[in-house]
Amino acid sequence: MWLYLVGFPSLYYLLRWYRERQVVSHLRDKYVFITGCDSGFGNMLARQLDLRGLRVLAACLTEQGAEQLRGQTSDRLETVTMDVTQTESIAAATQWVKERVGDRGLWGLVNNAGISVPSAPNEWLTKQDFVKVLDVNLLGVIEVTLSMLPLVRKARGRVVNVCSVMGRISFCGGGYSISKYGVEAFSDSLRREISSFGVKVAIIEPGFFKTEIINTETFLTKYQELWDQASPDVKDAYGKKFLDSYMKAIETKGKNSSPRLSLVTDCMEHALTACHPHTRYSPGWDAKLFYLPMSYMPTALVDAMIYLKSPRPAKAM
Repeated sequence: MWLYLVGFPSLYYLLRWYRERQVVSHLRDKYVFITGCDSGFGNMLARQLDLRGLRVLAACLTEQGAEQLRGQTSDRLETVTMDVTQTESIAAATQWVKERVGDRGLWGLVNNAGISVPSAPNEWLTKQDFVKVLDVNLLGVIEVTLSMLPLVRKARGRVVNVCSVMGRISFCGGGYSISKYGVEAFSDSLRREISSFGVKVAIIEPGFFKTEIINTETFLTKYQELWDQASPDVKDAYGKKFLDSYMKAIETKGKNSSPRLSLVTDCMEHALTACHPHTRYSPGWDAKLFYLPMSYMPTALVDAMIYLKSPRPAKAM
């Protein structure tokens, strides 16, 4: 009896280990297009895949970012400047990709470009503050995917969308969590629609890592700007003590974020190169042990946990 109890789980994990390590053949002939390669995950993934021998097509927002990346990689890697909020820029980049991949199609599309500010209590923000984030993080992902999808379908390739644990549970106001919830929904519908063409869609849901998207200085500067622009009624309701406590929490989160970006890029690489990629990846112990389990808890319990850890407004009941 004990032999069966030990044997079956051991066999299951052995088979899973073997299955997950099967790699797609002819990787050196495959093209991967990555957005947001100026820094962070996109930059590291581009360098990582280049070392692996894939043909990387890296999209950067600035020519300076593109030039720096080319200086760190082989001649195989090519760059293009692209703004994911501009239709003309996406169309030009798509044509550029099409000229390079030819009849082989595009094996991998990695939607990585993203921003996180402005983020603050919703009442401090304007509609334009939400639009700014949604344009990059959600509408940009959708438009780039729709533009590149015929090339991916031709290669029967992969779409990898970088989301966040904030797409599973919302801790603060602003467009970031809204955009990531949207990416989750878009990825789910896309995966179900195009699986019949042999295309696989993977979602990356990282915890908190030290990248430009959660740059503490940027957060604090923008947060102070939003407070300065807030109406007298809002300032009176929240109070200066709330502002100070919130900014201190931002600093703490920045210090506790993981510097091991490779945990995320390794998941991206697996999604692109494994014969049997996962539907979802959750890199980071904070994601695995805290945020994702929390997303399955009863709403009332989650609300209570967040309420206990959050600063209290001056006029709170």
